[in-house]
Amino acid sequence: MELEKALPALLLVLSGLAFSTAVPAQAAAEAKPKASAPAQAPGQGTRYSEEGADTCLACHGDDAGVARIFKTKHANRGDKRTPFAGLQCEACHGPGAKHADGGDTSAINSLKDSSWVPVQDRNKVCLGCHQGNARMGWHGSAHDAIACASCHKIHAERDPVLAKATQPDTCYQCHKQQRADFQKPSAHPVRFGKLACSDCHSPHGSNAPAMLVKPTVNQTCFTCHAEKRGPFLWEHAPVAENCTLCHSAHGSPRPSLLTKTPPLLCQQCHTVAGHPAVARTGAALPANGGVGAGFVLAGSCTNCHSQVHGSNHPSGVKLMR
Repeated sequence: MELEKALPALLLVLSGLAFSTAVPAQAAAEAKPKASAPAQAPGQGTRYSEEGADTCLACHGDDAGVARIFKTKHANRGDKRTPFAGLQCEACHGPGAKHADGGDTSAINSLKDSSWVPVQDRNKVCLGCHQGNARMGWHGSAHDAIACASCHKIHAERDPVLAKATQPDTCYQCHKQQRADFQKPSAHPVRFGKLACSDCHSPHGSNAPAMLVKPTVNQTCFTCHAEKRGPFLWEHAPVAENCTLCHSAHGSPRPSLLTKTPPLLCQQCHTVAGHPAVARTGAALPANGGVGAGFVLAGSCTNCHSQVHGSNHPSGVKLMR
């Protein structure tokens, strides 16, 4: 009986304790700052503009860089292979309605280096049409991580990278050592616009070393220097092996793009010992403290051995005729 009388009071006390512990917990929860919503990832949506290129030109029509596309093959509506025969600007830049409605610059694939779209996705736009012939080896090549638009000017009437005179400037953006080499006294005539990088290298991929257009260094060199190809009756071993054993492909401060000045170049393989000039002049060998044969040092090897690439003369075993 006494327990029944005390029960309501006990329940009241317990409910008060529960309320007192719940209030601080609730207050702490309300005081805790709410987590901010995650930033929305950039995206351009899937809706295309209703008026196509007319929508783009409403804002970009005064931009000369954009308007130049109408002088290129890309903007030929009469050719069904071109972007303008289909979705026009959006064929390359993707759905543009979201960009046009809100003016959000991140809601479009600009194809520029500053674009939020990954390089591989940007390149898919180009490779959708340009994926044959010289571009078969693009995937996995040294340039695969570079966006096509980093080298090619899509809106330009004449793409600078396709012209011999202006192509090197595009390549030099990354290959600065080669720029310096072509300024040396002896160099291939790249800086004069007579030779382009792509005459020797395949920028879209190759199975050859250094992305050469031919399977080997020598085959690449022989496309211009056919007289060095041979076969010769008397061959000079390094010539048949690799031209770069003696020549620097891009440029050199020495004549004929040589990697070293003769006779130092020749003496990498040929020792002075036993040379006839030593016996004829009486000059001591370097090993004995002398300066070596005067004919070898001062006159250089090629004064006598003029056929350094090979000889077809019956007596040309020493490459002298």
